[in-house]
Amino acid sequence: MAKSVLMAATALAAFAPAVAQAAPRLLDPMFADHAVIQRDRPIAVWGEAAPGAKVDVALGPDHATATAGADGSWRATLAPIKAGGPYRLSAHAGDDALAANDVMVGDVFMCSGQSNMEWPVGASVNGKDEVAHSADTGIRLLTIPQYSSAIPLTRLPKAAEWKVAGPDSSGDFSAVCFFMAQGLRAERNGVPLGLIDNSWGGSAISAWLKTPAYLATGGDARTASIVSLFGKDVFAANRQWGDIWEKWWAAHEKDSSEATPWAATFKPDASWKPVPALDHWATWHIPALDNFVGLMWYRTTITLTAEQAAKGAALLMGPVDDLDQTWVNGHPVGTGWGYPQRRYPIAPGVLVAGENVIVVNDFNTWADGGILGPGDMRAIEFADGSRVPLDGQWLYRHVSEFKDQPPRAPWDAIAGVGTIQNGMVTPMGAYGLKGVAWYQGESDAATRLAYTARLRALIAQWRTDFGRDLPVAVIQLPNYGPKITPPADSDWAALREAQRRAVAGDPLAALVVTVDLGDANNLHPPRKRPVAARLSRAIDHIAYSAKLSASGPEPVAARRTGKNILVSFAGLDGKLQAKGNDAVPFELCGVRDDSCHVVPGHVDGNRVVLAADAAATRVRYCWADSPICTVSDASLPATPFELPIR
Repeated sequence: MAKSVLMAATALAAFAPAVAQAAPRLLDPMFADHAVIQRDRPIAVWGEAAPGAKVDVALGPDHATATAGADGSWRATLAPIKAGGPYRLSAHAGDDALAANDVMVGDVFMCSGQSNMEWPVGASVNGKDEVAHSADTGIRLLTIPQYSSAIPLTRLPKAAEWKVAGPDSSGDFSAVCFFMAQGLRAERNGVPLGLIDNSWGGSAISAWLKTPAYLATGGDARTASIVSLFGKDVFAANRQWGDIWEKWWAAHEKDSSEATPWAATFKPDASWKPVPALDHWATWHIPALDNFVGLMWYRTTITLTAEQAAKGAALLMGPVDDLDQTWVNGHPVGTGWGYPQRRYPIAPGVLVAGENVIVVNDFNTWADGGILGPGDMRAIEFADGSRVPLDGQWLYRHVSEFKDQPPRAPWDAIAGVGTIQNGMVTPMGAYGLKGVAWYQGESDAATRLAYTARLRALIAQWRTDFGRDLPVAVIQLPNYGPKITPPADSDWAALREAQRRAVAGDPLAALVVTVDLGDANNLHPPRKRPVAARLSRAIDHIAYSAKLSASGPEPVAARRTGKNILVSFAGLDGKLQAKGNDAVPFELCGVRDDSCHVVPGHVDGNRVVLAADAAATRVRYCWADSPICTVSDASLPATPFELPIR
């Protein structure tokens, strides 16, 4: 390898995607002051020491020993302990010692999903009062730092910080998770509870799946291979991804003059206008961009010397709202989502002496988008720390939104393959859990056909990592969106059905029905206590064997009998009932999607009786974004569903 190329490669190492992990510790970062350890099962404890070192671990009265391997990692197993505490967890290896104090032994729950799980106590209904009255030394809180990675991490990005529940700690914690714990504590006050908030707003289920699970559920093999490549060779991964994105553009853009707007040789025509200011484009006060949602192209140039062009470098772009795909001199260099600072390494040979062209495609999904942040956030930064600012004139051209969205890179933080699993779940190791609560699906409504298999795979994945008998409660999507009375297709209804089918027949899984607890006009309804109350009930059933059903009325079968179709239910608390004089607006459907029609019916014991339709092959109930649902038992609504008619 030539010396100049070697120097460039060495300099570029500083610009590779950062893999942030907490510094090695004798005790893994999961084990910290105020932690809760899972009771009544063997306790795995691990960390890092000098290779070959003998490690002594103690928790309360029990001790165990381990020997660090060649990579310094060690693991020991302590005997099960009943609920109680506080204890001191300590590890000693020669002169090295570390301890976690005020450790409780009780039940640990991981609460995971996207924004409705992430929604904090302080922003919920009566949030200020909820926070003020949240003190409970028997509830401990851990928020996993949001971090995505193309490769599995062995440790958390930052050291864990367990906190005792109270006004200083609960305000930013998951409301659904915290209120669930309060409900469980009311039933068993003597058992400490550890809550792990492991959520990320906007995340798709693919980001939580390991690569084998993603592939086994219909995932694209090339997509998965590019993620793996990104962890090894960011330049090669960006080249492959850029090819995919550019082919998508070619299939959608019909104007031949705009076939390759990222190319260094591209000459912008009069449709490209000067950018008034790099900010949200609403601040430009241009009528054509009022409420504009779609694709926005940006383009600028920067002049470099031959010496600068030969250096290792990265492109800094600041935040881009929402999703960017970025090129330098026609070479794809990076893609990102949301408000983090963009920092894209530039491959050797991409920069040239003289004029260099920077092109950004900004895909805005709602409200107004733009390249944001102060000017000093945008520059070419060299390996020696010097910079050349991107302070020249920018041009823009807006493109009406296509019918389908541009693809998102498979290493995308919240929509990639395994990226959140690698950065936020894998680092938890074998930390003992009592159960998992999952509140996600909004980001996957458009991919509903794959969701049942992927949710089942995710549950299986958790049971492999945290225990084969792990209880899992799935919070079903609430009502949200227009109330459409005539039968119509609905992504949200189909996603609810996918969630129902994923847990059906699994004795250790439960569905939490919330179709009556949402807000047709608000994706993030702040009423989280009712959702948490139903979640507590579900967890009580699957994790603690409570007698009340977990989910309320669950459909069992739809059978044709003479002139009627009988839909039977199980899991009832009391009698099956319906509002409005027993009127039950079910739908019967044939083979075609547009064949569904409303039919009258009535409740008869634990069944709903519908007038038969000879052409009907399936029955569905509560089927819309914001449906009208009338059937319940004494305490819970029936879940929305679709069943084949037998």
